[in-house]
Amino acid sequence: MFHVKHEAFQSLAFFDPPPEAIARLKTFADLLIAWNRRINLVSRGDLEKLWPRHIADSLQLIPAIPSNLSSAIDVGSGAGFPGLVLAIATGIPFDLIESDRRKSAFLIEAARVTAAPVRIHAARIEEIRLPPARLVTARALAPLPALLALAAPFLAPDGVALFPKGENAGNELTAAAAQWHMRCERFASRTDPSASILRISEIRRVRASD
Repeated sequence: MFHVKHEAFQSLAFFDPPPEAIARLKTFADLLIAWNRRINLVSRGDLEKLWPRHIADSLQLIPAIPSNLSSAIDVGSGAGFPGLVLAIATGIPFDLIESDRRKSAFLIEAARVTAAPVRIHAARIEEIRLPPARLVTARALAPLPALLALAAPFLAPDGVALFPKGENAGNELTAAAAQWHMRCERFASRTDPSASILRISEIRRVRASD
């Protein structure tokens, strides 16, 4: 068993979580560790660095979230990163889309024990129909050109997509530019010096006439 301490947040100067959020994130982390014995939610090697590698990596998106959100959508939610973590920490209602039935079962239980404001959709992303939201998130789901195709139908015209990306972010942006017009802001990751956060808006496909 891994014990979560408040010190896990000491490096997160960008987010000062209230005590109730800390408690609920601890509950989430403990549940994930217990379930990970039966299903592969994160790699075993990541369990000891669950907080910096996954939870803090999700929380660092908070400063880039638009204000006054009524809802958000997380595609390919997996073990809850970043959508469930953001819902717990911010109170923003999230729709979580995860096709893997075992992972979606974990998300349902995690939402129950943490009282997170989320709805879980256990289906393929392409099968889900939801009202567009002003925030769409995804983490470690697909290369950017494919990810934009999955996320764009869920994004409101005035919305933003937040995608943590690794050291290949520049190449993914170059590849995506051949297929998509977009406005992209790129921020350095606070948890991985080789990674970036992409804040993308004004997404539309490139047409032959463009």
